[in-house]
Amino acid sequence: QVQLVESGGGLVQPGGSLRLSCAASGSIFSSSTLSWHRQAPGKQRELVAAIISGGITNYADSVKGRFTISRDNAKNTVYLEMNNLKPEDTAVYYCYLTKGVYASWGQGTQVTVSS
Repeated sequence: QVQLVESGGGLVQPGGSLRLSCAASGSIFSSSTLSWHRQAPGKQRELVAAIISGGITNYADSVKGRFTISRDNAKNTVYLEMNNLKPEDTAVYYCYLTKGVYASWGQGTQVTVSS
């Protein structure tokens, strides 16, 4: 069983930056696909960014050029660097790990972008 623990959320002004981290337990991290999702109040959860084991990344159009996903397999950690944040980025951000039929969600971390 893989456990995921997110950190790094908080309150930031528009145009600011945050870096989210997601630390994972277990031995399957390096061969897994990792992704960040977010859910705003009253909206469905959506994919923000993903990174496969080989390092190829994919982003939602709304965050391209502003967000960067990366992984450190030695630390079993995936990151989401968020720059030029906008009020519409306000949401709970979740880390997600998949490998074959196995999947695990983190508990989420709140990101609020407001002046």
